[in-house]
Amino acid sequence: MKWIAIAVGVLVLLVLVVVIVGYVQPVKHRAVRQATYHATAPHLYDLITQVGTASTWRSTKDEVPFVIVERVPSQRVVTRISDPNLPFGGSWTYELTPADSGRTTLRITEDGEVYNPVFRFVSRFIMGHTATIDQYLRDLGRHLKEEPAIS
Repeated sequence: MKWIAIAVGVLVLLVLVVVIVGYVQPVKHRAVRQATYHATAPHLYDLITQVGTASTWRSTKDEVPFVIVERVPSQRVVTRISDPNLPFGGSWTYELTPADSGRTTLRITEDGEVYNPVFRFVSRFIMGHTATIDQYLRDLGRHLKEEPAIS
């Protein structure tokens, strides 16, 4: 019985530490990642903005509602999460820059907000703020039949 009480006490302490550390993390964060593809800026822009077809090449099927806030054809797209009831929010800015030999660099900047302190802990220390961007860039590379170097 003593071991059960110790185990429960350790578990409660662990949860308390996660909540406290989550509370002291900032709600807002910025994460930036990029990759270069053997594709033109107009082609990448079309893939980014044709949201209805993203499910055919993205591995993450989460339905996160967003709106497109800004469009500059073949150069820039800004999206913002539109559901205020989610435990997170923020925006993604996609910037397309032509590189050499018909290649294009896609830079994604996430200006994120994580409202729940437990989710802040997980986002910061377990998943990492760049995890979703990295997966997006890998999925895009897989769709284009290449493996991009993500930095």
